[in-house]
Amino acid sequence: MTRCTRRSLVRVAALSALGTMAVADDEATGRGDRYFPQHGSYGHDTLAYDLRIAYDSVSGRLAGTALIQAVALRPLDRVELDLSKLSAHAAHVDGRAARIRQRQGKLYVTPSQILAPGATFTAKVRYGGRPGPLRSPFGSIGWDRTGDSHDGTLVASQPLGAPSWFPCNDRPDDKAAYTFRVTVPRDRQALANGTLTECRSEGATDVWTYHHPGPMATYLAALYTGRFQHDSVLAPGPPGGKAIPVHNAYPSRIAEAARHDLGRQPDMLRHFSELFGPYPFEAYGAVVVDADLGAPVENQTRSVFGRNHIDGRRGWETLVAHELAHQWFGNSVGIREWRHIWLNEGFATYAEWLWSEHVGEDSADEIARREWRNLARRSQNLRLAEPGPRRIFDDRLYNRGACTLHALRLTLGDERFFAVLRGWHAARRGRIGDTVAFVAHAEAASGETLRPLLQGWLYDKKLPDLPTKIAD
Repeated sequence: MTRCTRRSLVRVAALSALGTMAVADDEATGRGDRYFPQHGSYGHDTLAYDLRIAYDSVSGRLAGTALIQAVALRPLDRVELDLSKLSAHAAHVDGRAARIRQRQGKLYVTPSQILAPGATFTAKVRYGGRPGPLRSPFGSIGWDRTGDSHDGTLVASQPLGAPSWFPCNDRPDDKAAYTFRVTVPRDRQALANGTLTECRSEGATDVWTYHHPGPMATYLAALYTGRFQHDSVLAPGPPGGKAIPVHNAYPSRIAEAARHDLGRQPDMLRHFSELFGPYPFEAYGAVVVDADLGAPVENQTRSVFGRNHIDGRRGWETLVAHELAHQWFGNSVGIREWRHIWLNEGFATYAEWLWSEHVGEDSADEIARREWRNLARRSQNLRLAEPGPRRIFDDRLYNRGACTLHALRLTLGDERFFAVLRGWHAARRGRIGDTVAFVAHAEAASGETLRPLLQGWLYDKKLPDLPTKIAD
């Protein structure tokens, strides 16, 4: 177990319409996410969160202060935030006391005067209570406790769980920088997104400070507390690229197995950097929590796995590749709305197939044709680019999304296909994208008319055929 020693580190500073294929998304319609309109506000965009959290693992109580720097997008007579299962005690806007009201997962902060469009403001919210997972159509998400004695915690928020532990603008397209100052009992550790900048002792507690310049969506923000064993390596980058620190943490009793199962992350980082472009963040790592999880989660710079994903035989290595690939596609390049989630999950699933191909196991083509046959035997009632709110995690979306990319690869050939992927990340790094923009990018980058091919894969329910071979 790593002890807390005082140290300070340098903080890292900070559409084209497709004719009849689909209606183009507007960059700033302000209409909200059609799938989950109760989440998020389009009255402001967030610039930075500074979260100061004290957590008592015995009582399970959290006391927090959130400093939220944002810019008003229209005249605002109140700031609308998402906060569930925790109570706001007081709020200030730009240093002045503000009125607060909570209702049905919303926190409304009314400043002393209207905020003008374009004005940058800081909302300070003091809050607390007993955090816990939120119920959703996808099971329990957000803050949860771990370990046989429930003395550890994890956060797995995708897609709507962030309000379970801090007040936020819970939209996938509202990205910000994050600072976490987490106070835990001396015999516990805290891990969060980004880089540890300081750890200091205060009485019987330790204060762990992390900073991540992001930008990061709320659902990717993470906090883990408990007792961990740590390993760090420096993963060499591609030729001419920078090395990436990789920090892994896991319960001591499964450390040997976890170290083996996660051991090829540096090789994955190098290979994916060659395929997708430079790794987009300052560090990476995985946290294995003392709990069984239904699936790992790609929290930005800190993917989380359950103890059930560790077997000492790399039996779950495809998921290690999947979550790492999300750092490019899903995290660095985010999505405008949840209906575009195939751009996250299809890309990460295809990265699994690419990793299998790279290590000499089944080729991406073999896997694609096997998964195509499985998809062909199932119901043909899913539109990839418009799956509906209850199907955003349908496994058919993952595999059909990956097959879509393989069809594109077969059509373009490897050189142009991977140039399309690298260009997509380079153009959208730290920003967001959507289906329409991706198709427009693929056509522009490849010089090919791809709408007839992609129409069927993205918008038709019937599964198209895969092309027969890779183009020359």
